Amino acid sequence: MHETDTIFALSSGTGRSGVAVVRISGSKARKVLGHFNVTEPEERKISSAKIVNPFNGNVLDYCLVIVFLAPRSYTGEDVVEFHLHGGTGVVKGVLDSLADIDGLRLAEPGEFTKRAFLSGKLDLTQAEAIADLIDAQTQAQVSNALNQMSGSLKIRCSAWRSEIISILARLEALIDFPEDDLPEKLQLEITKQIERLLVDINNVLNKSQSLDVLRNGLSVGIIGPPNSGKSSFLNLLAEREAAIVSEIPGTTRDVIEVHLEIDGNLVILSDTAGLRNTPDKIESEGVSRAISTAKSADLLIAIFDGSYYPELDSKTKNLISNDTLVAVNKADLLDQNREEEHIFDTSLDRIHFISVKSGFGINNFLDSITKKVNMICDFSSDSLLSRVRHKTCLTECKESLEMSLTSDTIDLIAEDVRNALRSLGRITGNVDIDELLDAIFKDFCIGK
Repeated sequence: MHETDTIFALSSGTGRSGVAVVRISGSKARKVLGHFNVTEPEERKISSAKIVNPFNGNVLDYCLVIVFLAPRSYTGEDVVEFHLHGGTGVVKGVLDSLADIDGLRLAEPGEFTKRAFLSGKLDLTQAEAIADLIDAQTQAQVSNALNQMSGSLKIRCSAWRSEIISILARLEALIDFPEDDLPEKLQLEITKQIERLLVDINNVLNKSQSLDVLRNGLSVGIIGPPNSGKSSFLNLLAEREAAIVSEIPGTTRDVIEVHLEIDGNLVILSDTAGLRNTPDKIESEGVSRAISTAKSADLLIAIFDGSYYPELDSKTKNLISNDTLVAVNKADLLDQNREEEHIFDTSLDRIHFISVKSGFGINNFLDSITKKVNMICDFSSDSLLSRVRHKTCLTECKESLEMSLTSDTIDLIAEDVRNALRSLGRITGNVDIDELLDAIFKDFCIGK
């Protein structure tokens, strides 16, 4: 990648659309206007224009043009944007014409944002947040990406960096001027400073345990005996016939997944085979997968068959815990008195009596599911680490600081603290990280 080239790309979505944005960035961006026979408009003012093919004089489109002068642009370079009609023929004509102009080339994935980083417009965490915002599927992911774009993680890391530099300066003083009359308790003060910093870093790492849930979704498993209504309940939540419903036991033989958004959170709901002993090898494999799903799920929903209440399936009971949401389906078959006087297991939260068929009790049960999902998906921290890379670097920083507390000499302590500073710097980009940059920006889409 040559950072001095002038680059161009379609920055809006591909395919037929109402409007398409083609972005050009670099030292020759404004010269493109002359090639297309367009008068340069006033900076940051939208101007209408007729753009003409520079090689054959054909009109390419009647569009809008915006110019952003360096350094007040997204990339920090001169930037020109054509807001075209979004037909594929129009876009192709403009891109082909740009490709034929000497000194211009198609942008690599993420190259606009990489240039913004190299120009100091963004740090790495903010650049990654842009990619996360583009990929966001739920409101929780959008909120976290916007929070990181605003610089929340950058500010936190900058504060830690200042603290570590302060510690390192004190250590260097002890190393370089041992004969000077330095405070006797300076080393003890440094130790306390490192310990306070570790408490803060550990708090952020602990709050980021839900990182995988934020990015990949909350896994929710539905378990229960055959014919308890698991598949019907899945279809109810999905608002479509995602799973086959039948009165024949053993209909569901594999795990069926449905992606939902519950109160802004991504949820992967898994319907599983009914739990029972069976000679059928295929169904038996389905039961094994159901048990595996129950053990690995972030949240478990157990649905029992109300036809047998108060006797409830033992195989299902053996898999549930205090955090499991429990429902007895087919409540319309229950005697009113037995429903009100039920006693199942005092170690469990309240049992919900529902009827997927009639809708009885469904709203209350859905409210309980929503509350439980929100409790697990607590992404309210203003410095949540949104990527595994962040967590890895901060963990390495923590480990280096912890090692410094056990090192025997000032020189070794200082080296541990320097390593901590390097690890922290890799989060925001305050180190020499060409290889890291390539790894990050290769996953961006063209045009960003």
